[in-house]
Amino acid sequence: MLLGILAGASLLAAATPMGRYLARGAWAEGRILLRREPIARLAADSATPPAVRAKLRLVLEARAFAVDSLGLPAGEAFTQFSRLDHDTLVLVLSGAYRDRLALVTWWFPIVGRVPYKGYFDFAEARRAEQALAADGYDTYLRPSPAFSTLGFFNDPLLSTTMGEDSLSLVNTVIHELTHNRFYAKGQAVFDESFASFVGARGAARFFRSRGDTVNARRAEARWGDDLLLGAVWARAYGALDSAYRAHPGATGLSARLAARDSVHARTRRELVDSVAPRLVAIDPRYASRVRLDNAALLARRIYSTGLEDFDGVFAREEGQVRRAVERIIGLARSRPDAPGAAVRAWAGVAR
Repeated sequence: MLLGILAGASLLAAATPMGRYLARGAWAEGRILLRREPIARLAADSATPPAVRAKLRLVLEARAFAVDSLGLPAGEAFTQFSRLDHDTLVLVLSGAYRDRLALVTWWFPIVGRVPYKGYFDFAEARRAEQALAADGYDTYLRPSPAFSTLGFFNDPLLSTTMGEDSLSLVNTVIHELTHNRFYAKGQAVFDESFASFVGARGAARFFRSRGDTVNARRAEARWGDDLLLGAVWARAYGALDSAYRAHPGATGLSARLAARDSVHARTRRELVDSVAPRLVAIDPRYASRVRLDNAALLARRIYSTGLEDFDGVFAREEGQVRRAVERIIGLARSRPDAPGAAVRAWAGVAR
């Protein structure tokens, strides 16, 4: 099957830029899949360093918890391990208009239109970023240690993910398996924010089920920081939206650009003066270092939109992660055109 996919991708490569991009992605995915080794065997092998064995066992336990306690389908995902030749799996590019709140999007088969593009070829990623910037867009290029194929392949654990601490590792496993459970086509903001919620709340529940109250509290503290920062990004988004609407058309361009700079400067002051002292799990220095422009803001909003609404459903479902997951999926399916709005309306009524 894998050879057939690679052959098909090679044929596409000769036809279009998208075909060439997909062919390179298929080739990289093929190399990852061909390097898989069973995690159970590696975890039992005395030649595997003890710290690595502990993390490998943790992944298997988190995977089993996601299936048994959260109802997330896993197939054979995260039962294999692939060691890569470099420390970064993929570079993810986002681009945004400087004078309006809109991300550059790319269309892909199966998943539809999405507001980011991943590159296994890092030189190509930087060229794409430079091309977007030359066209006048804000750009945001960042590394990612993991990704999901939405259940089409049995995603392995990657060596790029192994550098994460125990909490992040468990969160990543649950986050990625959430995509296997539900993925609304063309709704990347909802999909990723939903997975952020399940990953965070699921990780806290996982550690609490093991009697690991230290990591459970760490997971809850990190989620609290995520909620706090998500509210900051929402306020910045709202301020920009209002400013852009107040200065429409070609004559308002300079005013929109000035408003952009003003809002991001104000957001920086809020982060440093008000938010940093309240961060518990995230280094307070993040407030002064985090990049602020439209591309970075909208890229973060992909993973942090409506977090308080998901938490509202979680509270209404008496803190039961699995029940909250099922409720949110049901609401999303009732409004495939606006799944976030369906969750927000129900959470508002529930409160």
